[in-house]
Amino acid sequence: MRRIGILTSGGDAPGMNACIRAAVRTALAHDLAIVGIRRGYTGLIGADTMPLDRAAIRNTIHLGGTILETSRNPDFYTRDGRLRAAAAIERMGLDGLVLIGGEGTFHGASLLTADADTAALVGVPGSIDNDVYGTDYCIGFDTAANCAVEAIDRIRDTARSHERLFFIEVMGRTTGFLALESGIAGGAEELAIPEEQVSVARMSERIREGFSIGKKSAIVVVAEGKTPGISFHLAREVKKHLDFDSRVVVLGHLQRGGPPTLRDRVLGSLLGVAAVEALLEGRSGCMVGEVGGELAYTPLEETWQKKKPLSEDLRRIFTILSD
Repeated sequence: MRRIGILTSGGDAPGMNACIRAAVRTALAHDLAIVGIRRGYTGLIGADTMPLDRAAIRNTIHLGGTILETSRNPDFYTRDGRLRAAAAIERMGLDGLVLIGGEGTFHGASLLTADADTAALVGVPGSIDNDVYGTDYCIGFDTAANCAVEAIDRIRDTARSHERLFFIEVMGRTTGFLALESGIAGGAEELAIPEEQVSVARMSERIREGFSIGKKSAIVVVAEGKTPGISFHLAREVKKHLDFDSRVVVLGHLQRGGPPTLRDRVLGSLLGVAAVEALLEGRSGCMVGEVGGELAYTPLEETWQKKKPLSEDLRRIFTILSD
């Protein structure tokens, strides 16, 4: 292991730069050459690199987004695209590659290793949705969740002042991690997540009961699911049951940007170091995550083939606390 590359792929997540910084410093400490690959798999196919040294990653730990930029490349889901990527890896002289991303990133990496005998691949989970199997938390989730909680707190002030019902939509295409944890932390009355069938009648009745016992406002936290903006439809359906004035706030990409929290900076740093050390130990075809406070190495195939479950304890206490 003499020369490695690092890329960020898929959606950006706060803390990715902390991970890049840690990987670069770890590589240099072990006399490894390291290059950054720009724009994810698009840059990998095109061998689009940038030099990474101490100067390149200086004063980046506090930055959101990714200094390497990112993309989603449909060509990588074709065998021809992956073979072009494998050829580019050989041209760049890479012995190993650190991949920071989510399920789609690791799915692509799994297919690459099946198609070609290429460099050692180690993944690092970066996703504000926190939906990657093999780690308790993904880089970026804590920052996004704190963004959502701050928004809920602010909206609660207006909701209480106007005695109003608000629907707050957070990200979470297939999972409700963001909605569940921000809902608990923000004191939401109701929750709509992909893991549960939403009963509009039941939700409406619970909201009605809350106002009848003296509540001055109500917050419903909604995971966007496969249809961003779904909160507008849900609000219209609830309106058929309740004669309450309501408003919808879609947080959208606000949750992705901004400085990473302490937790995301530390997690990114931990996993960045661990990824390079995994390559030095001869590991490949795995993702390094943190489970129960310990480093864990999960085969890339499992990270996207297995579904990461929501905490049953958190689901249970939300029901208790929202009454």
